[in-house]
Amino acid sequence: MTEQTKTKIPAPLYAAAGAGDLAYQQLRKLPAVLTELSDRAAASLKVYNEQAGTKAAELRDKANTADFVAIRENAATAANTLAQVAQERAVALYTELVARGERVVGTGVVEAADVVNADIETTEEPKAVEATPAVVAQAKAVEAAPATAPKPRKRAKPATPKTAE
Repeated sequence: MTEQTKTKIPAPLYAAAGAGDLAYQQLRKLPAVLTELSDRAAASLKVYNEQAGTKAAELRDKANTADFVAIRENAATAANTLAQVAQERAVALYTELVARGERVVGTGVVEAADVVNADIETTEEPKAVEATPAVVAQAKAVEAAPATAPKPRKRAKPATPKTAE
C-alpha cells in the first residue's frame, strides 16, 4: 500500500475520490467505444456464425475422448494462479486509486488544515478577568439587600377585531 505523507485524510477516501475520477473519465469515452464495438460486432457476426458450426463438431468429438480428471486438476491449478494474479492487480489498482485521489483532493486541503491546527495550538488562553473594588462592593450590596419579588403586571386585554359591514 502507499505510505501516507503528512495527510490527515485516510487513504480509502483518496481511493474513493480516485475511483470516482477514473469512472468519470471512462464514462466520457463510452459513446465512442460503443459506436466502435457495434460496428465491429456487425461486421464479424457472419464470420463467427460460420466458424461456430465447424467448432461445435470438433468439440463434440473431443468431449467423447476427454480425460475429465486431468481437466479438473488443470482447472484447479489455473484458478489458484488466476486468483493470485487478480489479488496482485487489485493491490496495484488500489495504490493507483489512492495516488489519483490524493491528486484530485489536492494537498492544499491538508496544508490548510495543518495551518489551522498550528494556529489553534499557538493561540493563547484568555486571561482571567479580575473584578474591580467597585464591582465587588456592588455585588456585596446586592447580596445583602433583601430579596423582594417584583409586583406582577396587569395584562392588557387583547383588542377584539371589528368586523367590516
